[in-house]
Order: sequence, then C-alpha cells, then structure tokens
Amino acid sequence: MSLVCDTLRASIEASDLRSDKRGNPMNNKAPSNDVGSTAASMPPTDIAVCALYKFTTLEDYESLKAPTLERLLAEQLRGTLLLAREGINGTISGPERGLKRFLEWLQSDPRFANLDYKLSWHSKAPFHRTKVKLKREIVTMGVDDIDPNQVVGTYVEAEDWNELIADPETFVIDTRNDYEYGIGSFKEAVNPNTETFREFPQYVEENLDPSKHKRVAMFCTGGIRCEKASAYMKKQGFEDVFHLKGGILRYLETVNENESLWQGECFVFDDRVAVNHQLEKGTYDQCHACRYPITETDKQSSHFIAGVSCPRCFDQLSAEQKARFAEREKQIQLAKARGEQHIGTDSRIAAQRNRETKLARKQSNKPD
Repeated sequence: MSLVCDTLRASIEASDLRSDKRGNPMNNKAPSNDVGSTAASMPPTDIAVCALYKFTTLEDYESLKAPTLERLLAEQLRGTLLLAREGINGTISGPERGLKRFLEWLQSDPRFANLDYKLSWHSKAPFHRTKVKLKREIVTMGVDDIDPNQVVGTYVEAEDWNELIADPETFVIDTRNDYEYGIGSFKEAVNPNTETFREFPQYVEENLDPSKHKRVAMFCTGGIRCEKASAYMKKQGFEDVFHLKGGILRYLETVNENESLWQGECFVFDDRVAVNHQLEKGTYDQCHACRYPITETDKQSSHFIAGVSCPRCFDQLSAEQKARFAEREKQIQLAKARGEQHIGTDSRIAAQRNRETKLARKQSNKPD
C-alpha cells in the first residue's frame, strides 16, 4: 500500500488560484476574546472560500490577533480565524485576489510556511462578518498534552485513501459530529455518535482497544480533527493510525466521482450548509435555531418554523426561546425587505442559539 507521508507544501500561483485539470478549485497546503468587524462589501460573484489550519507553536498568538484582523479587513475578507498556542484554524472568504494576498502575507511568517488550505468558490459571500478569536485550542478536544507537532498518525493522500479503507482489516472512523455523518460519509465508516469533538476521547475509551483494532483510519471535513484525533490515539497506544490528509474536501476535489467511495454530501460550517462531490452548494438548508442541516421534507413538517425551529429541535426549545427566535426572524425579514443586512444573523447569535438548544436537549434528557 502506497501511503504518502510527506508534508504538503503550499504554493499560490501568481495567476488564478483555480487551476486543477478538472476545472475545480485547487486545494493546497498553504478564553474567547473576540475581535470582529463587518468587512466592506464584496462583489456578488466569484467568491473564493478558503478553509485553512496548521498546528504550529505560537507563543505570541495573542499579539497576532490585531494584525491578522487588520489584514483580513484590508483584503475585504469575511469569516473567522482561531488563534491558539497550538496554531491557527478557520474559514474565510472574499475576492480571489484579496485571498491570495492574505495567504501570501500569512505564509511570510515561517511558522505558517506549510499552511494547509483548501479552496472552493461560491456565487455569494457565505459569511457576514470578519473575526479573529483567541482560543485555548484551535479544535477543542479538551485533553491536555495532545500535540500533533510531536506525535501524529500517518498522513494518507486522497488518491491512496480508497485502497486503505477498502481493506477489511482497516477500522474506519468518521471523527465528525453525528449530524455531519447523517448527511454523508464514506462507505462502511463508523459513526461515533458524538455531538462535539470533546466526546471523541470517551468514544475511544469505551469502544476501541489497541489489541483488537490494529489498523485505524480516520477522516474529517478538512483534516484538522482527524489529525488531532490521530495524535490522541497514538498516545493511547494505538500503533497503526492513519488520517486523510486535507480531509473530505480534498478527497472530493481529487478523486473522480465514478471512483469515489464517498456517499452523500459534506457538511460545511458556513451558509452553504453542505457541498456535493463537485464542491458546489448541496441540497441541504439549515435550521437557524439549532444550526442542524435540514431537507426540503423537514421544511414541510408542522414543526418547522423558519428561523425558529425544525423537527429536530422543536420539542427541545422553551416557549420563551421560540418567541425570541420568532422576533429575531421577523427583524431579519424586515431588514431584507429594506435591502439591509440584519446583524443578528452573525455567528455570535448562531452560537448563542446553539448553546440554548443543547442546554434544552440536555434538560429534556434528564431523568424525572
């Protein structure tokens, strides 16, 4: 089995960022203290979307917040970047040339020289604001001393992935959350049934055994969760641990659909909700109360109220929450009618709604 384990080098061509042989986007390696601002208006078409991350030690990560935000705004880029001592992570979007200049600026710091990034394009901006946040982790596992820079599994290139997971001796794990698995995954992949990445260590402890699971292969959306998961599993004594380099997004871009083992769509954390095998916006919408993906059939349910609830969260929300969400949706629609953007659709509101929904779900599951 040929498994390429070298570090992918990012290179941004002086011309267009889009250059692969199929005409698809080229994917390259390239405490919550928020700094945020609404970016200037961007053109309505040809919006480049860039998911990026890198595990690298940043002792001065706090001081990087202000200049990074300043550069994002200068290039009219929207989205969110997370900075922590362990590195950088996030998704941003904007004019193609502005994105190219930002990536060049970021990679001028030697610590970001091998930045992992994946590109796609959308007809409209998938983000409404520009933020840089300081975090304890760039992807939250909640386990101390897990450092992919020190110990990590074997990187597997997209073109080698099918061979690995088709082997019956390989135990394949989807390290994403349950709702992401629900709309698409690799054939025969195991769903850990986690609601957050924090629950992954518990899943490993309760379900996996180094003496029984001799070869484990993991994947996630862009590569960051499965990379950290592989570092965790190596520390738990698992020897043959593999993870998909560049994640699902790079696999969809690299592997022809008629040879693909991917089934369904891939959830993404922006207004596109999900992308298909061509990395185009998929068929799913999103409940703006709980942020879970929903289908057109879900929207026909009596429990679906735009901006307020869906069949999944209807019984988990209090009357007070539903009333507040309904008023928020009313203001959003009034703003749209006036041709304005309602600031209430930003990620802070979404995060608050998500926290409230999770709290309601936990309370509803408590024994009497």
